[in-house]
Amino acid sequence: MLSNPTDSKSPWMTVLLIAPFFLWGTAMVAMKGVVPHTTPLFIATIRLLPAGLLVIAVARLLGRAHPQTWQAWTWITVFGLVDGAMFQGFLAEGLERTGAGLGSVMIDSQPIAVALMARFLFGELIGFWGFLGLGFGLVGISLLGLPDEWIFNAYNALIHGQFGSLVTLVETDVATVIDQLFHNGEWLMLLAALSMAVGTVMIRYVAKHADPVMATGWHMVIGGVVVFALSYQTEFLQYSFLSGADWLALAYASIFGGAIAYGLFFYFASSGNLTSLIALTFLTPVFALLFGYGFLGEVLSPLQGTGVLLTLVSIYLINQRDTLAEKLGWGHADGPSQATPMGQTELE
Repeated sequence: MLSNPTDSKSPWMTVLLIAPFFLWGTAMVAMKGVVPHTTPLFIATIRLLPAGLLVIAVARLLGRAHPQTWQAWTWITVFGLVDGAMFQGFLAEGLERTGAGLGSVMIDSQPIAVALMARFLFGELIGFWGFLGLGFGLVGISLLGLPDEWIFNAYNALIHGQFGSLVTLVETDVATVIDQLFHNGEWLMLLAALSMAVGTVMIRYVAKHADPVMATGWHMVIGGVVVFALSYQTEFLQYSFLSGADWLALAYASIFGGAIAYGLFFYFASSGNLTSLIALTFLTPVFALLFGYGFLGEVLSPLQGTGVLLTLVSIYLINQRDTLAEKLGWGHADGPSQATPMGQTELE
């Protein structure tokens, strides 16, 4: 009898298990390198359409059926608008204003939102380790998304007991901070993560009416058509300055970071230990940070570095909350946690 792929001790199987997360992380770096030569929505279009068509083609070769009912197409269309167009649109726009590594960390923070939505929508309990992870995530994302100067000023006011100065600081800077947040790449990435989280929860409803793999492909195509229309109407000179290397980078992001990474992930998720696979989630931003530093010279501030560390700890605690509770014998979530792992099946 063949063993589960995720339980294999083969070095090659270990490489294949890590491959989706490596491809997702490096795809962010590839996209960031192309940003100066094109427009965000055009990048989102190229990222979605070819990968979606490839997923549909492979799904048909595997004998999976196209959606048949109007309910299925309705859910897939909404899924495509939220998790395709909005997610990739915010991601591409955010890449113009932040680094690939930092952006990947913000994107991978979506299990935090998924855990909260799953708690209220599906009654999935979070437990001690989940709440601890949410706390780390809140602090980590705050350090990543808020301006360093604002954090330092607030901290100095607090430690010196200057609460009046703190109130004045907030009142004086609130309009400026709000303006900065909505033009800040990290917060655009956070909006992308929220879109992805909604899509993660939505896939449960989509799967009731259509094959999930085929629905994934079609939602990418629908989202790609939407962002293409927006790019056509609002952007100019989308491909005039793209070099051969830029086209190769976009192809890598779409084919390897999209279709192939999806294919490997779905194969292992359907035939192996999903919990073991999801434990590797944190590798995606790690790869993005390493390659962003090596190829793009991206450097984090000390506060951002601390935020990255706390966010990675948060992702791990939330994804592994049931496993940790079982091993340690306390703080069990007392409920399924399948919604959170599903988050990584979205296109990063």
